Amino acid sequence: MKLRPGLKLNSAVSDAQVVVVRAPAGDVDLRCGGEPLVAGDPPERTRDTADGEALLMGKRYSDAGGTVELLCTKPGPGTLTVGDEPLAIKAAKPLPASD
Repeated sequence: MKLRPGLKLNSAVSDAQVVVVRAPAGDVDLRCGGEPLVAGDPPERTRDTADGEALLMGKRYSDAGGTVELLCTKPGPGTLTVGDEPLAIKAAKPLPASD
């Protein structure tokens, strides 16, 4: 799937929804709970619950190289992956110390 910043993606196996923040130029095999994410309206679910830990609303998820970044806008169960590589919660940047 070709991604672009601002694109809303829905999980096929849970209520989870994410928005693309950063995307590479080529196609990406983006999945939630083992099933591909879909653009547009949420699809009818193929099963009631997804496997894996729940996505947390307001958290950013990124791959190890930092080429894909997603913002969770609707929580739900299911691990986000690019292919077989799971995405991790992106750590917050530390604020500068004030003296």
